[in-house]
Amino acid sequence: MKYVGMYTQQVRNNSKSLLLLFLFPCIILGVVYAFFLVMYAIENEGVILWEEVNTETLYTLPWVMALVVLWFAIAYLLNTSMIRRVTGARPLERRENPRVYNIVENLTMACGMPMPKVNVIDDPQLNAFASGIDERSYTVTVTTGICDRLNDAELAGVIGHELTHIRNRDTRLLIVSIIFVGILSTAMTVIARMVWNMMVFGGGSNRDSADSRKKGGGGGAMVAMLVALVCAAIGYFFALLTRFAISRKREYMADAGGAELCGDPLALASALRKISGDPALAQVDRDDVAQLFIIHPKALRSGFSEMVDSLFSTHPSTESRIAYLEQF
Repeated sequence: MKYVGMYTQQVRNNSKSLLLLFLFPCIILGVVYAFFLVMYAIENEGVILWEEVNTETLYTLPWVMALVVLWFAIAYLLNTSMIRRVTGARPLERRENPRVYNIVENLTMACGMPMPKVNVIDDPQLNAFASGIDERSYTVTVTTGICDRLNDAELAGVIGHELTHIRNRDTRLLIVSIIFVGILSTAMTVIARMVWNMMVFGGGSNRDSADSRKKGGGGGAMVAMLVALVCAAIGYFFALLTRFAISRKREYMADAGGAELCGDPLALASALRKISGDPALAQVDRDDVAQLFIIHPKALRSGFSEMVDSLFSTHPSTESRIAYLEQF
């Protein structure tokens, strides 16, 4: 793989963050426009009144975007507490594990970066991740299992990998991606629940059916919700595709940076091999957060689900990462 300098990688990741910030409003615009387009086509038996569609979109879009911007701002500012809640992480005190603190301090001094926060997940499985958007929130999180079952050289390789993610601004890019995908995922879930409730509880009686048809309620509302659900699902799909803007090479870059920091590529390769054998974390059930980890916590899944997940994976295979490290 062609070598890419640290500064170049930082510039690329910052550019990708801006690209995601631009693409997401475009996806929202497409979802809103598609909703009104389909609704007018249904109401007018296939005849699309373009001027009315444009008018409705222009009227609705500012309200939708205002809600999205507010949601994004809140999530962006509260991402640290959100990730801690999802993963069950807690601050790791120096006196609790001076070994981990010494490794982090030595590596940060070696690369000239500020000391990040250190968190721990009380779990016997092996995994780790980096998070944060600035120096106040940059954090390296490890499980108790990885601390107990890796030797110093292997643990240094893993922590070096996570510190490289922070130096490359990978963590900021991933946070932006998580928030964007989460907004559309939540919208799709809410609409799906509303459709289900309407089907189960809101079908209406025969007595109400005539009034419902006249007022465009009942069946009309169901059609509108179904169209909204389809549009939201399409928007969610395209939001997932933004993960491809986050090149899988970022993991190779972080592996290379971790190997350079710890001075032992084979130690990091050995750590990845051990982690891949036991990465599962039961409490991490959100895939958007799971992508932060050095190896996906659900990496042991097999069959059709594994094939589908690989299509949207932000991580290359562990085998290819190990082979890359062992060539040095």
